[in-house]
Amino acid sequence: MSLFLQQLLNGISNSSVLFLTTIGLVIIFGMMDVVNNAHGEFIMIGAYTACISVNALHIPFALACILAALVTGIVGIIIEQAVIKKLYGKVAETLLVTFALEYIIQQIVRMIFGPESQTLEVPLRGQITVFGVSIPYYNLILILMALVVLALTLVLFYKTSFGMQLRAITQNRDMTQCLGINVARINMFTFGYGAALAGFSGALIAPIKSVFPGMGPAFNVDGFLVVILGGLNSIIGSFASSFVINESITIMSGYMSQIVSKLLIFVVIIVIVRFRPNGLFSSKEKR
Repeated sequence: MSLFLQQLLNGISNSSVLFLTTIGLVIIFGMMDVVNNAHGEFIMIGAYTACISVNALHIPFALACILAALVTGIVGIIIEQAVIKKLYGKVAETLLVTFALEYIIQQIVRMIFGPESQTLEVPLRGQITVFGVSIPYYNLILILMALVVLALTLVLFYKTSFGMQLRAITQNRDMTQCLGINVARINMFTFGYGAALAGFSGALIAPIKSVFPGMGPAFNVDGFLVVILGGLNSIIGSFASSFVINESITIMSGYMSQIVSKLLIFVVIIVIVRFRPNGLFSSKEKR
């Protein structure tokens, strides 16, 4: 029973990390139809920004996370204006361009900082014991941040005029433009927001992950998996699927090898997608 509780609580913190690293992809890929292979590199930029801010500039970790979001958001806006702006609706071209951006960003970071891994000390040490199971304080912070990001994103997209316009563009881009909405501006800020969330998540995971130039691609695989299972343009769906996937893997890993547990989850996901190709929480079909 203690093993089950330990794996259950570990799964919650791991699922929070997965959601934090995926929410930016939900916005850029799921809502904007941009197959962003450089999503992991946005996370990497955020992680490097946090490491430099704390280790070299001695900025408090909380401010370093905000700075990481700002830096990555600006980088995202520059990329959207310079490259992605002309490629909306062109899946093959976007896939190729973002694939190239993935390696370009990696090589730039490698040239500037070298191939060595960066380290960042955990900002809050210690742990709390719940039902005989120890939970590090920083894991609780990650869970809290996942809930905060979820709440803020839902408010932005469903309670503001910006969100209403974005959802209109998601449903029918051409018709929305005919109605006088500045689609280009909405696209720019939405892409920047998705990139900023990726950078923010990179800063949060920097103390618990290895930060190096090639860290990004690993997040792409899990990210696309979460988006497809939860529903392409469903934020709540991605939040739920993050917990379903990681919680299941973490719990089963306590009783069998992690490879077997991941294999079983992938088989289940294949079956689910076979019968629900739009995901578990898909919204109305785009037109």
